[in-house]
Amino acid sequence: MRIAYLCKRRYMGKDVVLDRYARLYEIPGQLARLGHDVEAHCLDYRRGHEQGEWSHDAPPGRLEWHSHGIGAGTLAYPLRLLRRLRAFSPDVLVAASDIPHVALGAWLARRLGVPFVADLYDNFEGFGQARIPGMVTALRRAVRRADLVLTTSEPLRELVVHGYRARGEVVAMPSTVDKSVFHPRDRGESRDALGLPRDALLVGTAGGLYRDKGVEALYAAWEQLRGEDPRMHLVLAGPHEPGLPPPAGDRVHYLGALPHARVAQLFSALDVGAICVLDTPFGRYCFPQKAYEMLACRLPVVAADVGAMGALFAGSPQCLYAAGDAGALAAGLREQAMRPVLPDLPIEDWQRIIGRLEPRLRRLVGQ
Repeated sequence: MRIAYLCKRRYMGKDVVLDRYARLYEIPGQLARLGHDVEAHCLDYRRGHEQGEWSHDAPPGRLEWHSHGIGAGTLAYPLRLLRRLRAFSPDVLVAASDIPHVALGAWLARRLGVPFVADLYDNFEGFGQARIPGMVTALRRAVRRADLVLTTSEPLRELVVHGYRARGEVVAMPSTVDKSVFHPRDRGESRDALGLPRDALLVGTAGGLYRDKGVEALYAAWEQLRGEDPRMHLVLAGPHEPGLPPPAGDRVHYLGALPHARVAQLFSALDVGAICVLDTPFGRYCFPQKAYEMLACRLPVVAADVGAMGALFAGSPQCLYAAGDAGALAAGLREQAMRPVLPDLPIEDWQRIIGRLEPRLRRLVGQ
């Protein structure tokens, strides 16, 4: 098949193309490795960013990336992309990452006369873009028209089926992890590499340390924990809001924004990982990627009991806490640090997940 793929350039603080990062890279990358000809186009929202083209090895198929920057010609981008895709002549078009790309994908697929696939890695109505008038309407219209919709969680699949009334097939396809990066490592060596104390009890997290992601509950839980056990330390990594800095203290270790491989090293260094999510429309329909990242590193976790997390850890209730409840989070971290429970949950690799998706794409194009 000839597959056109659209997404944004920056995803969860990473460069999709250069970092070859997560879901937005793995979908086109794995499809190319299955023998397909994939042309991927991504828009970089950073003003003035230069355009670029990359050819990535993905035998037996082909994977070409084309990056476009925001600038004076942005309004003409849809028409330029339409001309480019007409020359490519795709059999199917897949659009992902946010409202503009899903809406643009539906528009392009209709003009190209090819099946359209929408990939929703989160509830995009929870993004800031959704506050722009007309954006939610554009998203729902595009998703309803899609021939196939992929969602990252079962709750989001149900929203698309019953709330959006999608006419095409809707499939829950949770994200997974690159097991060559996220795997158990020696704890002592990982702590040495990150400058963390070898003999402490380390609890913490990595990712966006933002108020709307629920990190305030972790900060409040730390205020309860720090006076209980002098061996306990808090470790944090990731960007944060200027108005919500990480806690201070000689037992708090803020590592800044870490490269992808160093995050895996951090998860091998910790004793317990915290997965903070709020009970909001975004939180109820997302699937926190760090859950699989931590589990792949064999790290005991405490996760907010919201949306997909409740189902994932249904057999291990000690891994759950009431979202936003700092006391419950503190109790969960304390219990997991003293008597850790590690659920034995299967984590599939991207090759297997995309291998199940590919026959659905073939059916769409009549192969």
